[in-house]
Amino acid sequence: MKELIILGSTGSIGTQALETVRQYPSELKVLGLCCDKNVALLQKQIDEFRPRYVAVRDENAARSLDLPENTQLFAGSDAPAKIAGVARATVLNALVGISGFVPTLNAINAGSEIALANKETLVAGGDVVMKAATDKGVDVLPVDSEHSAIWQCLGRKAKAAADVEKLILTASGGAFRGKKREELLDVTIDDALRHPTWNMGVKVTVDSATMMNKGFEVIEASHLFGVSADKIDIAVHRQSVVHSMIEYADGSIIAQMSYPDMRLPIQLALLYPERGDYCFTPLSFNGLTLDFEAPDLGVFECLKIALDCAKSGSESTAILNAANEIAVKRFAQRQIKFYDIPYYIKRALDKFSEGGRSLTEPEEVLETDEKVKKFVDDVIGREKV
Repeated sequence: MKELIILGSTGSIGTQALETVRQYPSELKVLGLCCDKNVALLQKQIDEFRPRYVAVRDENAARSLDLPENTQLFAGSDAPAKIAGVARATVLNALVGISGFVPTLNAINAGSEIALANKETLVAGGDVVMKAATDKGVDVLPVDSEHSAIWQCLGRKAKAAADVEKLILTASGGAFRGKKREELLDVTIDDALRHPTWNMGVKVTVDSATMMNKGFEVIEASHLFGVSADKIDIAVHRQSVVHSMIEYADGSIIAQMSYPDMRLPIQLALLYPERGDYCFTPLSFNGLTLDFEAPDLGVFECLKIALDCAKSGSESTAILNAANEIAVKRFAQRQIKFYDIPYYIKRALDKFSEGGRSLTEPEEVLETDEKVKKFVDDVIGREKV
């Protein structure tokens, strides 16, 4: 039986992961649950799954929990990092932003297998994380649907073989697929959150609207599968049926296809190396239409910036991640406009990027994140866009 520690158990990925636990009660056991502050839902999860460990970032919210006698509580800003390293288990990291970086490292250092749904961990600190995983001999298993698709096409191997010519990541196009730049000048957070396919949190949904999410996925795929960024392509595919593809040197292409349902990649990661027998809705090809197009880098400026950073050193991707996190937060708070997001990211890159430098220590990643966020916070409101 696999023991699970779920970071972000009250979010979209976390709640769907617990659905998988319900499907496989003899294979999966909840060892730990972690959330930010949604203790009302967390309490229901605790009552059902009786975890040995619980973590809540909001100390005040944590006080209202009614815990089983033998359950240990971690509370405060470092609670996710503490619970992630408390025992050897399978750790599902479904946190948002850089908050997932240290918990991932702590879990790796505890010898835990990582089911990774927190792409910012690899965007900001991929060199550090993948080296730590290699040194400890632990697996980093993809949960994002696109990376899970690549993983499946590769036969669930950790790295792409030499005869793989390229990886092709598909993208829904987000809320603004097909729009022209002038149509997006005055869009609001409400517009950006109208994703046509997936139900996700605010940060991820806005990143999908700017297509920064897909740029992040290129960086993540490069780390996960050992492929340089210039061998990773993007195809906008509005049906979200083809989740990604690989192309071999002889021109053959293999795709993973299914109706969009995040429970499928979650199940694959949690049950690895087994493949579960719970069958999701089988794909019907009757009347099925599949459309593909290239992303418009003039409209989706964040994607272009991310692709440029992907071909540079890990310092650039850490700056990219930090600046984007602050800019998206301010956009969600209606303090800046849609195209201010790439503007402030470029300001941060111009200020801090030394071009091609790699970050090899955890402290370097965290220091870069802190100084970039402070800079972007300070400059918003002082500089006219």
